[in-house]
This record gives sequence, structure tokens and C-alpha cells, in this order.
Amino acid sequence: MRLAIGAPHGRSGKTTITLGLIVALKRMGLKVQPFKKGPDFIDPAWLSLAAGRSCRSLDLYFLDKEQLVEQYVTGSQGADISIIEGAMGLFDGLDLEGSDSTAAVARAVKAPIILVIDTTRMTRSAAAIVKGFQHFEPETEIAGVILNKVARPRHEDMLRNSIEYYTGIPVVGAVPKQKTPLIAERHLGLVTVQEWSKANELLENISIQMEQHVNLKAILEIAQTAQLLPEYNIERNQTVTSTRIGVIRDQVFSFYYPENLEALEQAGADLVYINSLEDGQLPDIQGLYIGGGFPEIFGHELEQNETLRTSIRNEVEKGLPVYAECGGLMYLSRRLHYGGESFQMCGVLPCDTTMEAYPKGHGYTRMLTTNPNYLFKTGTVIRGHEFHHSQICNFNPQEIMCIFKMNRGHGIDSNADGIIVRNVIASYNHLYAPSHPEWAINFVAKANKSIKK
Repeated sequence: MRLAIGAPHGRSGKTTITLGLIVALKRMGLKVQPFKKGPDFIDPAWLSLAAGRSCRSLDLYFLDKEQLVEQYVTGSQGADISIIEGAMGLFDGLDLEGSDSTAAVARAVKAPIILVIDTTRMTRSAAAIVKGFQHFEPETEIAGVILNKVARPRHEDMLRNSIEYYTGIPVVGAVPKQKTPLIAERHLGLVTVQEWSKANELLENISIQMEQHVNLKAILEIAQTAQLLPEYNIERNQTVTSTRIGVIRDQVFSFYYPENLEALEQAGADLVYINSLEDGQLPDIQGLYIGGGFPEIFGHELEQNETLRTSIRNEVEKGLPVYAECGGLMYLSRRLHYGGESFQMCGVLPCDTTMEAYPKGHGYTRMLTTNPNYLFKTGTVIRGHEFHHSQICNFNPQEIMCIFKMNRGHGIDSNADGIIVRNVIASYNHLYAPSHPEWAINFVAKANKSIKK
């Protein structure tokens, strides 16, 4: 069974509705596998907590259709139902054809779509919206509608009757206005799940609203109509090298695709998790991976943990291979400037970083590998994504060498990304490992060589 949750536009309530459905279906005894369309880390963390299974990504910018279907099938193993949360509007994509839209992803995996409509200050017009979506791409199956932010029973009746009369698509839920708890937001989207002390209580409250206002039986009946997909051999032979790769993963640095961590393990890595706020020094590792996150929010705490920062700097000087993305780049810089304050960081990169009021880079990236490095051959085209309000500052351009030329996106300065210092590669770009399998293989191989030195 599978479903995709879409909407006419962002901020319609897709994430809240999806979270509530997942928990409600879990309470019915079902194993639910969550997926997220598009590049994202924050929503997937919430979806993972709700499902008790790691949320996986489906993106046609990173993968072709066959690769995406394979990722879906292998990721759904052991689940009773899979739910794909869309991104932005249902048909929104990078090109005129919407080749990477939520609708395109849903068609690729043959998932019927539940359309979430924000009904604020709207009655009969909702039917026109649904009818337009129904016929815009006829091969896209919109199988049901959930009304969100419904004002009162009379409002619901008008909405429900209009949509079902003019489109024939059933309304399978109507969530009252101000009934669904909201998750706070900050500059990159929702506040991360790691920062909510009562996240499970919040999810429980959302699920109760779904149980009261959504026809879960109808939802399951729609999910059961999904067509069969090809079968794939999911056996993966893991390389055995016992290479210990440290991963800084905590409430500060939480932006990791589970696919990336799995790729490292498949390449022979033994992942060792590190807490940037609590651990006093690096453990015995041969490589270090630092993902994105919100180091600016925890500037004081990161600065106070001087022993770990010193340990990282010392190991880098000895040749430790390090791969860092976005927040990880900021942590490796000399200082982080935010909100009128300045915090000392690791001092590995010959620059500072500063937070700006507006995004410096936001969206998909396309980069050409132009300088020698241990991860990618020169000439390799890298597809990824970025979303950062920070930029590097207080640096000598002669001391900054990068391995990527930006063909799409901002990177560190609209021209380049991927700062390389000794065996450190730090980038604003976020990489999705299934689209570049050589990344994990080459990183573990480099770390493995460091064992023998």
C-alpha cells in the first residue's frame, strides 16, 4: 500500500497532516514507511520520529525514474504502507514539464495522491482548484482530498459537496481550523525534532485530530489501489574493512540522509557517533563526517567545548580525512558571527563564517569538479542542494582552494564550493549518496589508508 500527500502550494499543512496520518496508522498496528519528496532534512526527521523508521528521500533531480523506483522499493521493505510527503505545490518543478515535481514522483512509483487543501476564506472555489489539478496532468491520479483549516460545519458541508459534485473525488477528511497543533519554524523551516522536549506528545495530539477528522478506512482503501512495482534484489554485500568513521550527530548537527550513512557502512565503515556538546575529544577514528545543522543556535555551547575543537584541529593536522557539509563547514571555520556575537570554532579552515538575514544559497546545485581531490575525479559533475544563510568572511583568497566550480547554485561565493585543506573537504553543498556512489567508497578508502600510516 502507498500514498502521496500533495497540495496546491506550500504551507497548506502537508507535513502536519502526514505526521498525524503516520501516527494514527501506527496506532492501528501498521508499519509505516515515510518518504519525503525533494531535498530536506528537517521534515524527514519529524517523519522518522512519527513512524519509528528512517524517512527516505525520493528526488528525480538526483535519480532517474528507474533508480528512484528502486530506492522506493528497497526502502519500503517490511512496511505495511508507505506515505510520501510532497514538496511545494503538487506540479511544481525545475522545468516547464515539472519533470521533478511531486506529481512526477508519485507517477513514477504509482502512488495515488491525497490532495491537502488549505480552505481558509474559501468555499466553492475549492472545487475549481481540485478540478484544475484533476485535469492538469490526467495521468496524475488524485484519489482523495483532505480539507484543512475548516471554519465550521456549514463551511465543511459547502466544501465537501462542491468538490464531490464537480470532480467526483471523495473528501476523506476535514480538519477544523486551530485544532491541529503547530510546529514552530525558524529560518530553514520547522524547528528540528531534536530540539523539542515534548515532540512525541505533539505527534500524539496531531494524530488524535486525524483520528477524529479523517476517514482512515477510506485512506487505506485508496492506498490499496496502488499498482504493483518491479521487484529488486535488495541484498547488499558490505565491504569489511572495519574503518572507523566518526559522525558528529546531535541536536546541533542533524542533517544526514540515512542513505548517506548506509552508503558509508556498505563501503566498509564502522560509524562512531560523536556529540559536539558533550564529548571532550575525538574517539579512535580514521575519518570524520560532519553534516549540516544549526551551529549558530548553539554557538556558546560549541565554543565552550574547547577540548573537542582542539582535538579535531590536532587530528586534522595529522592528516585525518574530514568531509563536512554546510553547518559542518561553519564549525570547522575560525569563528562564527551571529546576532552581534562571535564564537570561536575549530580553526581548521582559513576563514570565518557569518550569518545573514536572507538565504545566500537556496535550491538545487550543479557543480563541476575542477581540482584534484580524493572523493571525485576531475570532470565529474555533482548534483546536490544547498540552503544556507551563512557565508565565509575574513579570509585571504590566496588561502582558499576549492574543488568545485558552480554551474548552478551559490556555494561559497557564486563561483566555487568545496574548500580543501589538507585532507579536509568542506562544502555548502549537501550530497545525496545514491546519486554519487563513489563518494562513500572513496571516503572510506581514504580513511582506510590513514590507518596504515
